[in-house]
Amino acid sequence: MTEATKTTKDITKKVKIESLDLSRSDETLDLAKDLAKFIKDNKLTTNVQGKEFVNVEGWQYAGSRLGIVPIVEHVINVSSDQELKYQAKVTLFDIRHQLTVGAGFAVCSNKESGKKFYQEFAIMSMAQTRAIGKAYRNCLAWIIRAAGYEPTPAEEMEYNTNTPAAAPAPAAAVAQAVPAMQVVPAEVPAVAAEQAAPVQYATASQKEEIIRLLNHPVITRPEKTKMLLNINRLDEERAVQAIAKLRKAIDDRENGEKAAA
Repeated sequence: MTEATKTTKDITKKVKIESLDLSRSDETLDLAKDLAKFIKDNKLTTNVQGKEFVNVEGWQYAGSRLGIVPIVEHVINVSSDQELKYQAKVTLFDIRHQLTVGAGFAVCSNKESGKKFYQEFAIMSMAQTRAIGKAYRNCLAWIIRAAGYEPTPAEEMEYNTNTPAAAPAPAAAVAQAVPAMQVVPAEVPAVAAEQAAPVQYATASQKEEIIRLLNHPVITRPEKTKMLLNINRLDEERAVQAIAKLRKAIDDRENGEKAAA
């Protein structure tokens, strides 16, 4: 055996040892720890609303440690007269087992926020970058989460930059509404003065008259129950109205019975 052959075999063995097995949780958890350090040391994250999202380079590092590499299957121009847009598909290939283990699709358009003046090659390149991150995310998201980061590629978060531009308008509207709301307390004393006037509840004699009328045979039980439940809430004016209605109901029903007889 020649020295060159020995060297080649040694290198092959070394590569096999360093290539981790995705099916073994102990190895992948060790990878998560190593990945966390690698991402932090190389600053491979993007902060979005206080959360850390890993850039595609971090996802590629995780994949390479597992012997999984990305392959761009195709990049399709789906542009129109008004929009420059590309779609990309990436598959993940497991070198050790010679198998395709994942895939990801992504698009990029110059209609996105901040990309209005991007050249065509940049739009096409970003579509591929996003597809790579998406493919790894579909396969390795839990490892990135175990490393302490958000399980979404940072490049995908750029899709959300289309909406915040409209956010300042509601904020301004709220800011303008505050002075108007401050006017309300100035009117409170007048309202409070009106509410401060004591309510003249129904007198004892009015309540007695209502109860006497409710005991009339032509008044139904549900009507009697409803009135008795609310009798203590009646003020003098409403008590007068209630008495008048009861008297009218009694007269109408008595006259109706006489007519029927």
